[in-house]
Amino acid sequence: MPLNKSKGNMYEWITHTWNPLGGKCPHGCSYCSTNKFYYPNLIEKYSGEPRLIEKELKTNLGSDNFIFVCAQNDLFAESIPMEFIWMVNEHCKKYNNKYLFQTKNPKRLYEFYYKHGLPKQSVICTTIETDKWIPKVMKNSPYPHVRAMSMAQLKEFDRYVTIEPVMKFNLYWMVSIIKSFNPIQVNIGADSGNSNLPEPNAKQIKELINELEKFTIVKQKNNLNRLLND
Repeated sequence: MPLNKSKGNMYEWITHTWNPLGGKCPHGCSYCSTNKFYYPNLIEKYSGEPRLIEKELKTNLGSDNFIFVCAQNDLFAESIPMEFIWMVNEHCKKYNNKYLFQTKNPKRLYEFYYKHGLPKQSVICTTIETDKWIPKVMKNSPYPHVRAMSMAQLKEFDRYVTIEPVMKFNLYWMVSIIKSFNPIQVNIGADSGNSNLPEPNAKQIKELINELEKFTIVKQKNNLNRLLND
């Protein structure tokens, strides 16, 4: 299988995505873009129990790429078999690339790393949409502050955080939990899927960006304009 070139509402620095993990994401977040696929082959790929797509494990990942691994799923979700994580990780190690591993369960990534390692040029990212716990939206995901605590342990890597889709937050606590693990970059974006989320207003978002820029780089995704221009 060829690598997928990055496109759409992806991180601008990512060159490719590679999605060897099929099945429904165990976290089940209500806003997930994977839930909104309408092509039959993609609906089939991301339905049912988690499974590895064997033909993807034969993909030539090339060299000097920046690859988002499992962009449509969460490789480190609690119910993903450890064997799956190991096989994906070992395939990545065969190639001289930079890899983005993004997860809402960095605790498991931390545990895996200290047992098996990760490719040398790995970047770690987690999603923190808000400081609040919203069960009907986040479903089976770890609490935002728990994600931050685990990220703080991964000091060996460049760490990013994505605030997307941004939801209503308490400014003090939102800034505090992100600052606690000192990310080198924060990416902030809005809901693109009409998911009926509780969203902050333009003033609140600008205040958040201003506070974050005191200690890190903030990248605003294009879809944030919908909220900033309201």
